[in-house]
Formats: sequence, C-alpha cells, structure tokens
Amino acid sequence: MTQPIRGAVIGYGGAFNMGKAHLSYMQDAGMEAAAVCDIDPSRTESAQADYPGIRVYSKVDDLLADKAVDLVTIITPHDSHSKLAVQTLASGKHAVVEKPMAISVAQCSQMIDAAQKAQKTLSVFHNRRHDGDFLSIREAIDRGLIGDVFQIQAGSGGYGKPHTWWRSIKAVSGGLMFDWGAHFIDWILNIMHDHEVTQVTGFLQNLVWDEFTNEDHGQIIMRFDNGAAAELVQSSINSLPIPRWRILGAKGGIIEDGSVKDGMKIVRQIDGMALHGEIKNKPTAWNTYYRDLNAHLVEGAALSVTAESARRVISMIEAAEKSAKTGKSVTPEFG
Repeated sequence: MTQPIRGAVIGYGGAFNMGKAHLSYMQDAGMEAAAVCDIDPSRTESAQADYPGIRVYSKVDDLLADKAVDLVTIITPHDSHSKLAVQTLASGKHAVVEKPMAISVAQCSQMIDAAQKAQKTLSVFHNRRHDGDFLSIREAIDRGLIGDVFQIQAGSGGYGKPHTWWRSIKAVSGGLMFDWGAHFIDWILNIMHDHEVTQVTGFLQNLVWDEFTNEDHGQIIMRFDNGAAAELVQSSINSLPIPRWRILGAKGGIIEDGSVKDGMKIVRQIDGMALHGEIKNKPTAWNTYYRDLNAHLVEGAALSVTAESARRVISMIEAAEKSAKTGKSVTPEFG
C-alpha cells in the first residue's frame, strides 16, 4: 500500500481555529496529520489535545527538518506567506498557503520559481471555490441557463470598524482587497475562465477609520477580452446593502441579494418570456480541496488550484492599486 501523505501546519493560531480545520481536511482526504508548528505554547498544547500523539514544534526550521513530513500548510499572516513557502519548498516539502497567496505579484512569482526549482507542488487554499452558492452559480452558467455572461456585479461589506491586526494593517494584510476581495476575484475569474482580463480600474479610499492603514472602501472593475465587465465592491463604510451577486447573461440573469433563503433568483429569457425561478445552494464542501490535492500528489491527477491561478488574483489587486494611484486603467501583469 502507498504510504499516506504526511501533512503539517505552520500556525495553529486561534483565528477561526484553521490549524485544526486544515489537519481535519487532510485526514478526511486520507492524509496523516503529522505535525504542528506554532510559537505559542498554548496553541501547540491545544494541537496535542486535538490530535493525540502529533509532533509539535516552536520553530519552523525544526519542523522543516522533520523527514516524516511531506506537505506543509502555512496558516500565518499574509505578509509571511512568501518567505515561509519558499523556505518550505527549499526543504523538499510540498507547500500550501492560505489565501491570499501573497501580498505582491513579485512574491507570488518567487514562490512559483521555488516550487519549480524544488520540483514540488505549490498550491493555495482557495477553499471558497467549493462554497455552495458559488457551485450553484457555476453550474447554472456552465449549463447555459443565462447565456454568455457579459456583466458581473459582486461585493460585500457593512459599516463598522475593521478587525485589528492582519485585517487592518496594510503592511501585514496587503490591504482591504486581500481578504474577502481575494475570494470574490477568484470567483469572478473562475466564472470567466475562458477569458483574459485586459484592463483593471481601481478605486481605493481611506475616509473614516484613521487608526488603520487598510483602505475603508474599494472598487475594482475588470474588463475581459470578450468585452464583458466585472465590478467588485468591498467596504467597511457601506451604509446600504450590496447584492452578493448580480450576474447578467445574454439569456437571463442571477441575483443573490438575501431574498431567497439558502439560494438566489434566476431569470431566463425564452421566446419573449421572462421565466422567474430560484436556485438552491449546493452543499459547501471545503474538504474537496484536500481530496483533490491528495489525488494530485498520490495519483498524478490535475491540480485543482494552481499557483498560477492564485497569482492571477494578486495581479488583479496589484493592478487596481496602481490604477487607484494613477487614475488610469492598468493592464494586469497576469491577465
């Protein structure tokens, strides 16, 4: 029998308890939860309670020296992803980083180069590709129910002070768009998977929360090579509701605005008639990510989240920031 992939995490921190979640997803996929590294002794103690017998480390170098670890998932603040991933890959281990991949395109490219040099797999935990509402949206669009998509409007936000530390300090987080914005951009790019982005226009503002360096409000407009456009709004100073999704196609549209419990509205145009209906969300299945990853590592299946696709997300944000500074549309480095 093939030995299971032996997984470890760097960062078992308390935020969302993601260290435990990643190890659980690994086990569900047939991997072994082998080791944990965290600088906080209370967190490594929690890991030992959650996974009796698991090896724990307080230093990254010690974890990476563990020859009984094949895969390391990095669950740390955004600004540390690149350095830790390059270090992990250089040690001869596969690497997964939480989204966003990094906080600059240059960092992403360094990570990809390191993976190619080490001949190891590098991927990003874009788990929300498996959110139930997005799975339903993709299915409806792929089945042609609303025709060719020509406009996407998406967003989220409310009016309130941002969370502290990694969600509010730009040098650590990358900025407003690197949190939920990274998820939405990844979703949009996957909806428009057959098309490249030719232009990005960005608007970023700091108006209210002066004690934080992240932007308060952001808007990104992406133009695709077929003329379609997508607009994303993220805000912590938004006083009015934003539909999570409003997608228009040549034969209909989809809107998710909270009016349908666990679902969204769909309109389909047929022979001059507008047929109104509802789509229910599919089950969310974040564990699919590690099942796909395990199949890639063990069986050679295609990698479901490539590093290049994750770098493309960062390229959109970086182009938007350049656009916001110059007042001009920008061609993304990786469209």
